[in-house]
Amino acid sequence: MKPTKARDLVPAGLVTAVVVYLALRLLYGVLPPLPRLAGITLLVLAVVEALFGFALRGRIRAEDKAVQPLTAARAVALAKASSLLGSIMLGAWLGVLGYVAPESANFDAAKHDIASAVVGAACAAALIAAAVWLEFCCRTPGNPDDQRQDPNR
Repeated sequence: MKPTKARDLVPAGLVTAVVVYLALRLLYGVLPPLPRLAGITLLVLAVVEALFGFALRGRIRAEDKAVQPLTAARAVALAKASSLLGSIMLGAWLGVLGYVAPESANFDAAKHDIASAVVGAACAAALIAAAVWLEFCCRTPGNPDDQRQDPNR
């Protein structure tokens, strides 16, 4: 399995941003206001994954505490899924922000939704960072794959 790169995450975020922006152009008037802390769940996931990364990294580096290979594989799978979720949600919140920022002069609801979109985007970015950190923490020290310079990476 290869490490997650930006080129893996950016397309999902861009497609989501465009879809959400276009959907809001059609449906914004009938939607309820966004809760200010709607994206906070992503921050909770980010904190849990970052803490799990620190704990797992310590266990991998310590020679007396073995980490089961299945545990590391599950952590990598969680990290990859979370980074993809974070990029999709970041795209969604940026799509919301792209629509409501210019419309805030016309609608009071759009002014309220700007704060929601900023909180959501920040929490989604934190989830991406935590997921990439967790994936990094699952690398074993002295791994020959890390030393090799592969031009396809």
